[in-house]
Amino acid sequence: MKFGISTFVTDEGIDPAELGEATELRGFDALFLAEHSHIPASRKTPYPGGGDLPRHYYRTLDPFVCLTAAAVSTRHLLLGTGIALMIQRDPIHTAKETASLDRVSGGRAILGVGAGWNREEMRNHGTDPGHRGALMNERIRAIRALWTQEEAEFHGDHVDLEPSYCWPKPAQSPHPPIYVGGESERSVERVAEYGGGWLPRSGAENLAKQIEHVRERAGWRVPVTLYAAADDPAAVEQHAHAGVDRILFYLPTEPRDTTLRYLDQFAESARKSQR
Repeated sequence: MKFGISTFVTDEGIDPAELGEATELRGFDALFLAEHSHIPASRKTPYPGGGDLPRHYYRTLDPFVCLTAAAVSTRHLLLGTGIALMIQRDPIHTAKETASLDRVSGGRAILGVGAGWNREEMRNHGTDPGHRGALMNERIRAIRALWTQEEAEFHGDHVDLEPSYCWPKPAQSPHPPIYVGGESERSVERVAEYGGGWLPRSGAENLAKQIEHVRERAGWRVPVTLYAAADDPAAVEQHAHAGVDRILFYLPTEPRDTTLRYLDQFAESARKSQR
């Protein structure tokens, strides 16, 4: 079992370079950062967690900028988006950002992707929520073409890319792994088509059966990284038996000193689980 950290980086918390360094120093192998471009003030879409939308959603820094800062301050830490909201992202820019991160980090980038939940946020990016699944699939396919083809092109219902050159190409071959977030059957299909890993959320029901289903559908032993897990020894043991390969402890967005105390606590829990 491997252990990493998932969190929101904001302007009110720890510096991302120090966060990366502190995460690696404590023995974690991965850091996954969330993103929201903005939060529409109407707040019509209910927060999936219930209640008021937490403050850190409003203040999230760009994950690629933060992961680049973390890359500079680390040597081995894997650097993932958890998740990049692909229906709100231009695929050409995202291909270049991810490939650039992969280059400057020496091949440590992971593109965690998902469709998101905030419908007003989607609409502000010109996305019809009813078409978000198809749009996400085409954008991922276009990104893969930009990463792997010398003269890339893609033609779909939502994405139309004429033959183009796009550098840099990623350091990893054929490209950085794409970890698919979500637990729906459509997410399972995405893992089977282009996923280099599955990124379910902590609390997913019947996780062991879902993992078995994902791997059967994909036809290979897809790596499973559990997102936003609680520091609960009994749950960690259950996740290991279910077939989870990596647990990402959820790091609350707090001031620097509190953040470092949480990291110490999580590191101790990881050590105990491996004894």
